[in-house]
Amino acid sequence: MITQLSRLRFEDPWSGEVVSWADSGGRLVVRREDIAAVTVELTRCARGRLRHAYPVAAHDVEVRVSDVATADDLTAVLEVLTPAIRIADPQCRKVVYAVDRDDSGRSPLSALATSAAAEAAGFRYVVDVDIADAELSLLVAEPDWVTAVDIDLDHVPGT
Repeated sequence: MITQLSRLRFEDPWSGEVVSWADSGGRLVVRREDIAAVTVELTRCARGRLRHAYPVAAHDVEVRVSDVATADDLTAVLEVLTPAIRIADPQCRKVVYAVDRDDSGRSPLSALATSAAAEAAGFRYVVDVDIADAELSLLVAEPDWVTAVDIDLDHVPGT
């Protein structure tokens, strides 16, 4: 079952204005005084364009950012979105940022610069996927509870 994605809340100096919102995500404009307004689209991966691209979980959220002017601005926006998503949905295992590998001028940033900006915001590259209209590199930000590893191999968790 795919759960509803709650609206995000931002702390000063950030603000977010909802353009549209539905159970599986929404579109908002995110602002900070020193950064031009950026349009952000959030979608539950299980209902969005990535639903068949990888083994999605019900709480995974894809972040799409448009109107971003620089790599530093993209990093700043992703750094504020990731914790806001985790607060809105504490069960979110993956915040996914997909980088279009085609540098055909749809974005002012190259695929390499976009990936580097996402990595600077705490995302890590996971896999390349093909969807109907794009070739994407998926980067994810996961909370510590997802990536924690118990190195005590002689102990069965929960016992």
